[in-house]
Amino acid sequence: MTSAELKPSEQPEASAAGLPGHRLPAVDLDDWEGIRGSEDGSGLRIAIACSRFNGRVTGRLLKAALVELDRCGVSDGSRTVVWVSGAFELPLAAMALARTRQYDAIICLGAVIRGETSHYDFVAGQCAAGLQRVQLEMSLPVVFGVLTTENLEQALARSGGAVGNKGTESAMTAIEMANLLRQVESTRPGVLDNASAAQKPRQES
Repeated sequence: MTSAELKPSEQPEASAAGLPGHRLPAVDLDDWEGIRGSEDGSGLRIAIACSRFNGRVTGRLLKAALVELDRCGVSDGSRTVVWVSGAFELPLAAMALARTRQYDAIICLGAVIRGETSHYDFVAGQCAAGLQRVQLEMSLPVVFGVLTTENLEQALARSGGAVGNKGTESAMTAIEMANLLRQVESTRPGVLDNASAAQKPRQES
């Protein structure tokens, strides 16, 4: 599935500020040193695991993620979308994808909405813990793009409504973390300080 296949009515809705999708909070880097992953997705291989449960919400997350991958230069042939039944199954799918060693990052999308029982707490908590385990065991960015909300209205607001779109944010995070790990892994003794200094914005004289 590609963002080009989306109908105009299916494109991610604008945020309350009139901007498409959702953007991570801006940070003024003028006074910060260090290595930071870029937003250039060229050459990256990204997998997306998406839950079919609460599909009205997760479909919107997926569409936004694909649009963002397009924007950042991740080609159609460099991304894979797999579907699972629900959020509880996302960690297993993420582990299977990670073990192929074919991807630079994995985006996991889902929506867990609180009901009248405690089912919500078990699913949301175990999903988050499972994805964290995959990320740490495989040393691979596994992005938690799972909405955990009190009701459907909150979920819709965070999947293309007034609060933005978690799918867009998740795609951005995946690309940034994949690039960050590439940079860190290529760092050798004596290179860190040079890399940090090189990435610090120059002060105007």
